[in-house]
Amino acid sequence: MEAPQLFTRQTKAIAVARRSLLVIESIPGIRYDEIVDVQLGTGELRTGQVIEVGKETTVVQVFGGVSEVDLLKSKVIYKGETLKLPVSPDILGRIFDGSGNPIDGGPPVIAESYLDINGIPANPSSRIPPAEFIETGISAIDGLNVLVRGQKLPIFSGSGLPHNKIAAQILRQASLRGKSEEFAIVFGAIGVSYDDAAYFIDNLEQTGALSRAVAFINTASSPVIERLSTPRLALTAAEYLAWEQDKHVLVILTDITNYCDALRELAAMRGEIPSRRGYPGYMYTDLASLYERAGRISGREGSVTILPILTMPDDDITHPIADLTGYITEGQIVLSRALERKRIYPPIDVFLSLSRMMKEGIGEGNTREDHNNVFMQSYAMYAEGNYLREISTVIGSEALSDRDKTYLEVSDRFEQEFISQGESERRSVEETLEIAWNLFSVLPVEDLKLIQQQYIDRYLPKRG
Repeated sequence: MEAPQLFTRQTKAIAVARRSLLVIESIPGIRYDEIVDVQLGTGELRTGQVIEVGKETTVVQVFGGVSEVDLLKSKVIYKGETLKLPVSPDILGRIFDGSGNPIDGGPPVIAESYLDINGIPANPSSRIPPAEFIETGISAIDGLNVLVRGQKLPIFSGSGLPHNKIAAQILRQASLRGKSEEFAIVFGAIGVSYDDAAYFIDNLEQTGALSRAVAFINTASSPVIERLSTPRLALTAAEYLAWEQDKHVLVILTDITNYCDALRELAAMRGEIPSRRGYPGYMYTDLASLYERAGRISGREGSVTILPILTMPDDDITHPIADLTGYITEGQIVLSRALERKRIYPPIDVFLSLSRMMKEGIGEGNTREDHNNVFMQSYAMYAEGNYLREISTVIGSEALSDRDKTYLEVSDRFEQEFISQGESERRSVEETLEIAWNLFSVLPVEDLKLIQQQYIDRYLPKRG
């Protein structure tokens, strides 16, 4: 690599929100996404990233803002490379900021390699479809919306809903059935409060999981440009652990909404033409560049499984962020405010949630032979009970038949016994299926039309 070139041309700042853009005279050979050093008049160096290249000017986003940049004395150092993350097995147990600098009081990472945070596209022919069941210990997921190794399955939440608790529970409990190794955990916090960041770190420390975790924390008070680099740093660390260290990696990214808002803010700074609700038209492509880094690769033992969390503005599932995420990912776990009001944890909306990889991850050899039948019958039973609950509000419960009242009772029990469980309660998939079978035993046998007779004979509890 050529030695950095030093340019001392006068710079000028653009008066924009958060004051993070710097406009300099164009530098010969500079490229989009390139990293530069901005040397202040005091000698302090700040990192910047090229976001626009023109014939006369180049626009640089400065990490940390430009409020202290002396426009007469500042210098720009051209480095000739993109932002890279230093990696080695020593990154486990460490906490970094949104620029990749350690913030845990430890020394800098002694790097074995430096990886481009934008990743290296995997050859599509080398990808292996996700197929191995991940047991999260949460019945509403393991029974009805299965997570499999290499999948990208987002959590759609709303303000005030317990998405952080659910994510932390998955971090503590997730395991591959039949295998002794634990997941390596990569946590990326994007524009979160100090309380949220501390919650996850404390949770990892208290459970002893921090030793197998890497955290990248970008708080709400950090520069907006770091919102864009934080998830890429996290995914780069995950890819290193998966493809170079052969680990199964579980990545939690929260909050994707803050990431997209940063995209919108920076697009507005650059004067780009907005698309839906002010977000840039390339947001779909940008999100795909993150989500598609999940998966499995032929010849590699490791895997990257991504659980992005996004809070839907006004609980609107048609909002562009949720809408585009749903197109790219393989399903979604949707949290319900109605179940939250009933004090049901986790408040997972069974009907809006979906895992498109479920059939590949269940059945004999993965979970149990009756899993798919139990899944379909559970949906049918719960849907019937919810329909009758709506009808009863119109005609009154007295007008319902005994069969209808049975379904109403079972629907309530399904919420209280199957969906609801303790924050520290870990259920095996067998325990989850047995809860469903106990609920089926209340129904008339002739109503179990979605279950094969051999499974009814084997698993349905005998009535006394």
